[in-house]
Amino acid sequence: MARRVLCVPGPTGAGKTAAALALARAVGGGVVNFDSRQVYADFPVITAQPTAAERAACPHLLYGFLGAAESLSAGAYADLARAAVEDLAARGLVPILVGGTGFYLRALLAPLAPIPPVPASVRAAWQARWEEQGPSLHAELARSDPDAAARIHPRDRQRVTRALEVLDATGRTLSEWHREAPAAPDWETLSLGVALPPAELALRLEARIAAMLEAGAVAEARAALERCPDRSAPGWTGIGCAELGAHLAGELDLAAACSLWLRNTRAYAKRQMTWFKRDASIRWFAPGREAAMVESAREFLAGRGA
Repeated sequence: MARRVLCVPGPTGAGKTAAALALARAVGGGVVNFDSRQVYADFPVITAQPTAAERAACPHLLYGFLGAAESLSAGAYADLARAAVEDLAARGLVPILVGGTGFYLRALLAPLAPIPPVPASVRAAWQARWEEQGPSLHAELARSDPDAAARIHPRDRQRVTRALEVLDATGRTLSEWHREAPAAPDWETLSLGVALPPAELALRLEARIAAMLEAGAVAEARAALERCPDRSAPGWTGIGCAELGAHLAGELDLAAACSLWLRNTRAYAKRQMTWFKRDASIRWFAPGREAAMVESAREFLAGRGA
């Protein structure tokens, strides 16, 4: 029988942690993070990682383990998350994937091809050619990689140029790379998303930033800056981290930094929902509807629903 795994996706600040804890208590589960910012050890407050009390309720894996100077690719994350899921299952716990980075989740459930990074100069060259030739570049793709061309609309700039730049940079077609993608894990998943209307979410986000400041977000950023003064480092590029870093560098006063933090967080939440809404299998719940989420999870785990 395939392993059954629960997923709790949703935008930042919607209430995923509370939902995950309710599910873990109800079904005997453990939590695996799939948020790309909550992996950083230096920013537990600013990235809203589960508190010590919340972590004590059940096992929490892949939170706060990475230094600010380090990066974590989607493929590397997927390897760690797959091991974390199997670890929880070996302990007799239901794995519950929780987070807001859809690209991480996709890399785990639908593994990516091992395509090497494309040099910026190659990407820029193909972008320039699109500006000159537009959708007619699709004909070039059809000659070099007919399988990819059959899947990609001629006006899809991003995907047409991506396929051509991969061939240019690696000497192999995108289709060849995709055939080397790792097999997806043999899991059955149920996605129980947490979301609410944008206006309501905006109020929650504003209150959350105020709570983070009260909990010591500025002091946390100052200590992180002492450990890693390079504000271009991966850990510093996250929302909240970047704005407070600018404040500590004297570039913004605290009020301006927080205003920008809120604006960027709201824009990010909108992008997250755009990503997740592509997945019609996600069952959406408002914050506070944990009982209904638990009911759905129990039916799924008992084999009565998916």
